[in-house]
Amino acid sequence: MGKKLYVGNLPYSATDQVLADTFAQCGTVESAKIIMDRDSGRSKGFGFVEMSSDEEAQTAISKFNGAEYDGRTITVNEAKPMAPREGGGGRGGFGGGGGNRGPRGPRGGGRF
Repeated sequence: MGKKLYVGNLPYSATDQVLADTFAQCGTVESAKIIMDRDSGRSKGFGFVEMSSDEEAQTAISKFNGAEYDGRTITVNEAKPMAPREGGGGRGGFGGGGGNRGPRGPRGGGRF
């Protein structure tokens, strides 16, 4: 499996296709994805590119890390695994779930 690369400080105008075409200069691009803000739909200014081999990934890092792209100096390095989120599993929000509710439900009184 190839190496996944982090590409940072991208201009907001960058697209998945432009990212793939640019990195194709270094070898076969398995995937290219700009990360978008889910609320605004606008680019967050970074993305990920997966190259087909370690050698191609290293070539891309050497070629593009610190290079200028549309007036911005981009950062390219090996992507790190996503860190687990704080706060536990999928319950989220205030109050979460669980707790000792007893046999009569969350408020402790009344009928079932």
